[in-house]
Amino acid sequence: MPLKFLKHKWQKISFIVLLSLFILVLIPAFLLNRYWSPILADKVKTELTKSTDGLYKVDFTNAELHILQGKIVLYDIKLRPDTTVYRNKKNLGLAPNNLYELNVKKLVLSNIHPFTLYFKKKLHIGRITLSAPDLQVSYQINHTKDTVAKDSRNLWQKISKTLKLIHVDEIYLNDVKLKYKDYSGPKLAVSELKEMNLKATDLLIDSATQTDRSRLLYCSDITTELYNYTGRSANGLYTYTVKSAKLSTKASQLSVKGLVLQPVKPAAFFDNSKADRFTFRLDTFQINNFDFLSYHKYRSFNAANVLLSKGVLAVYSNPNAKPKTDDRVITFPHVAIKAVKTAFNIDTLTIRQLNVIYNEFNKNSRKTGVLTFNNTRGKFYNITNNKDSLKSHPVAKVNLTTLFMERGRLDLAFTFNLTDAANSYSYKGHLGSFDLGRINKATMPLAMVKITSGTVNSLDFNLHATNKVTRGTVNLLYNDLNINLLRADTAKKGFSKKTIASFFANSMVIKHNNPDKPGTFPRSSAVVYTRPYNYPFFKTVWQALLSGIKPCVGVGKAKKKEVIKKMSDQELKKSRKKVEKVARQKKRTERQANRKHKKMAKQRQKLSDPNG
Repeated sequence: MPLKFLKHKWQKISFIVLLSLFILVLIPAFLLNRYWSPILADKVKTELTKSTDGLYKVDFTNAELHILQGKIVLYDIKLRPDTTVYRNKKNLGLAPNNLYELNVKKLVLSNIHPFTLYFKKKLHIGRITLSAPDLQVSYQINHTKDTVAKDSRNLWQKISKTLKLIHVDEIYLNDVKLKYKDYSGPKLAVSELKEMNLKATDLLIDSATQTDRSRLLYCSDITTELYNYTGRSANGLYTYTVKSAKLSTKASQLSVKGLVLQPVKPAAFFDNSKADRFTFRLDTFQINNFDFLSYHKYRSFNAANVLLSKGVLAVYSNPNAKPKTDDRVITFPHVAIKAVKTAFNIDTLTIRQLNVIYNEFNKNSRKTGVLTFNNTRGKFYNITNNKDSLKSHPVAKVNLTTLFMERGRLDLAFTFNLTDAANSYSYKGHLGSFDLGRINKATMPLAMVKITSGTVNSLDFNLHATNKVTRGTVNLLYNDLNINLLRADTAKKGFSKKTIASFFANSMVIKHNNPDKPGTFPRSSAVVYTRPYNYPFFKTVWQALLSGIKPCVGVGKAKKKEVIKKMSDQELKKSRKKVEKVARQKKRTERQANRKHKKMAKQRQKLSDPNG
């Protein structure tokens, strides 16, 4: 039938060209899409098994090749390890530490340039997208370093006979579900993550990128984002949440926002635990120059800088905890660092705007004392248990500044010898002008002492210690110190003053000023404090410092004995007076009774006398 609509010559030529293109391109493309898809599927399965030395097998329900669209689509992908191969590798000491299982609903490779691949041997892919991947990772320590002898050729050298380069603009993993099983500890630890996205950009494999250290896994950047993560501790006493977390390989940075560690209510916590109760909130937790590949493979933590910014750490001492009878040297920071099995190295830990609150309940007063350290900021240097690092840098240092009880500026400096068998350390500090009445929040509930007046002009200390003894000096300058000693008043649910004890304390024990008079030399204290073996670190630090503060305010062992003797004498006099008073009252009562008896006898006599 003649084609009536092809009236002009140019129309006929155009029709012939389009028909030729249809025959030469579309029909072969259709046939390729139809018949090469199964071949592609088999090829992918074979190559994956071959490249993993038989450790992994992949399966999917369908594979589609769209030549004209430059797209390959795989459906319902399942990646599984071959457990028999894994066991054999484990017996030979060649099994990897991480084992993976992956389910993906759909994988799309788009914007592929087949002609560039065919004619120039360059594989360009615009985007790879994995939809709703479900990944399970199992971690078990099989080795602490690479055990397989590596091929001396780099990746590009291995593919260079087939391809000149491989380039992928973007790789997306959206709505990832991750289940992580850690078998390295005494108990299986399971973590589950949802609402996680991963993006890799500019993957390039060619001759130049083999030595490009700015790339990870040949990508210029790999970014992982996590939102609204919540979990519970193994004992069920804590809930931890993360508002968002972002990991960037280009910046080598892990940034966490809205980190919260929240315990259950106090009654439920202390009924089920003998440990102290912690609450922790942090706006920003950031790790810079983080070697996360080493952490992922070997649990080795290495970072140039860790930042903790804007948060609260609240500690509530457990009122049901029994005194420890074993040596508590393990609570010393540098001893605890040695005890950590995981290798780690942090050059600098920075703290900014952290409020620290300590609460302790006193069963005698039935009250809770509070100590606060506000706007704490500072740096920790050389926190490590890496043996090579310790050879050249064996000392960790800490410099902190805080506001004690919201007012007094306190500067602290610690040093810890990380290799010394005696666990030596030192600490020094300076507290500026401070109203002593502000610490009544702690002294009244915990020591049942109320400071009625007093101002610290300065407190300076410099102490050097081992795990057995502390030596150094303490200087405390103050004015107008007066106190009241208290007793618990259950009727008023508060405190009442011990009048006599307070009188003795103010008149005979404490020194009201240091120096006593302007222009005189102030009192100072030389500290020699022997640590009881069951004292933990912070209690040891405080007790050693307190042993130096007491002589500065006039309290010492000799003074204590003298005052106790005088108070005992006074109590004895007071007791004698009470006995004498009781005796006088008894005699008075007896005299009154005798007079009454005589009077009644006379009355009876008058009644019985007829002549009366």
